[in-house]
Amino acid sequence: MRVDVMSKMRGVAVFAKLWKRRTTIELPDGTICDLLSLPDLVQAKKTQRDKDWPMIRRLVEAHYFQHRRDPNPAQVKFWLRELRTPELLIEIARVKAGVCRRLVAVRPLLAHATKAAAALEPELTAEETAERELDKIYWLPLRRELEKLRHSK
Repeated sequence: MRVDVMSKMRGVAVFAKLWKRRTTIELPDGTICDLLSLPDLVQAKKTQRDKDWPMIRRLVEAHYFQHRRDPNPAQVKFWLRELRTPELLIEIARVKAGVCRRLVAVRPLLAHATKAAAALEPELTAEETAERELDKIYWLPLRRELEKLRHSK
């Protein structure tokens, strides 16, 4: 088993802020678990690893389906910033067009969110590719440092 301990993750707030925003759940046996909030987990999953991107998509989809009947403004903004499913992104962009227009500066592909899913798919792929590259760049010096530590023993 391998355990990675990270004191800082790319694009994620410092621990104190993460802790304040955490989600607490209770398991059936009474065990209490403190977890990253969903927006923080989604941000932490924006890595170069192939397995993380389908997880982001599914987590945000599940949240959308759970709350779409009566969303609060924070949920709408979260979906517009993070949905990876073209049809759902188009749906919320049409329903909340004003919010969508305001968030184009934060997520440029929202400018395409009122079009067909086929037009949005390449934009989502480009966004994912850019995030993966940023993650590679972020971790490169840290990987070099770990390699030095491994070889110095």
